[in-house]
Amino acid sequence: MNDETLDCSDIDRYLGRPIQSARLKEPVSNTDIRRWAQAMHYPNRLHYDEDFAAQSRFGRIVAPYSFAVATDDGHGSAPSCVGRIPESHLLFGGDEWWFYGPRIVAGDLIHNERIPFDYVVKQTKFAGPTCFQRGDNHYYNDKGDKIATQRSTSIRYRADLARKMGAVAGSDDPEWTDVQLADVEERKLEYINALHQLGHGKRYWDDVKVGDQLPTRVFGPHSVVSFTTEWRAYLFTVWGGVHRRTDLDLAELGFTGDMAGKEADPDLERENPELTDGAYIGPSRGHLFPRWARYIGMPRSYGYGASMGAWILDYFAGWAGEWGLVLHSNCAYRGPAFTGDITISTAAVVGKLVDDRDRPVVEVDFKMTNQLGTTMATAKAEIELPQR
Repeated sequence: MNDETLDCSDIDRYLGRPIQSARLKEPVSNTDIRRWAQAMHYPNRLHYDEDFAAQSRFGRIVAPYSFAVATDDGHGSAPSCVGRIPESHLLFGGDEWWFYGPRIVAGDLIHNERIPFDYVVKQTKFAGPTCFQRGDNHYYNDKGDKIATQRSTSIRYRADLARKMGAVAGSDDPEWTDVQLADVEERKLEYINALHQLGHGKRYWDDVKVGDQLPTRVFGPHSVVSFTTEWRAYLFTVWGGVHRRTDLDLAELGFTGDMAGKEADPDLERENPELTDGAYIGPSRGHLFPRWARYIGMPRSYGYGASMGAWILDYFAGWAGEWGLVLHSNCAYRGPAFTGDITISTAAVVGKLVDDRDRPVVEVDFKMTNQLGTTMATAKAEIELPQR
């Protein structure tokens, strides 16, 4: 393609129509939940320490809110990646979540109903004409309880235009001194201590004030190793772990030949599963291989958008405590986590109200940056807290 257009017309025929999911073969286990908490750098003992969890209101280990995205393939982006866009690639643009109360626990068999929602094309400095496409995921357990709705935004663009425009310049990992790394570890521990200090206690709505600052959360530096650990916590990345989709063809979606591959192909998985593993071949390998990151317009290896969304949900949930409920979160991703960078999360309470269902709710504004102050993500959330 020599012109600078983006043909998105094929998307229209999919909007509003359910698409196939990739259902789990076995129920969720405590090990799946523990692996997820570990991969998301989330040291909340409710999700991995059986003795601590036994003393909680739940009486057992429960999954983080963010774990829902790990129970189907595509990181939640599948319904926001339908329709052919020639010579395109995909990045995550954001997630909006609604939670309904039920928590995922070991023994649950989760399924997801996926429906493409809408799209719009805008001009960007990153890649010129860019498609912002949205799709809905509706997560249920095997009892029929609705757990969550996720409205995912995908950014679909032409990789050749992203390379040509060079909006994201190539760069090496930053160098960290031993003194700087020690300081990062101290800042990590400050957050962990704040998380653990609440324990099984209640954070009361009555005590929270507009202007209150949530604890600063720091983790990293990120690396190919940490990104790989995240990838392996998504259950669909396990060979034979889900009933694979039969309607997925990355080449037909328009992914460039070098990035299309046979990721999640159910037939090839039986013959040579390494060829179907996106960590090695296919669109996901841009995260883990600098060469392929540069090919799609990134300066070096970068993290997963769905993981960034999980970090945000976990941050809200950790502050709310086990008696709080994250009702709604709307996250916009401005730029990924790159290898060598750290991630810093801050937030403030910006409102208090009793909603139309008589729930005591606090409103929170969130920001995620790296060590240079570059904004990685923003979010707003509504969190229900108990009253005295």
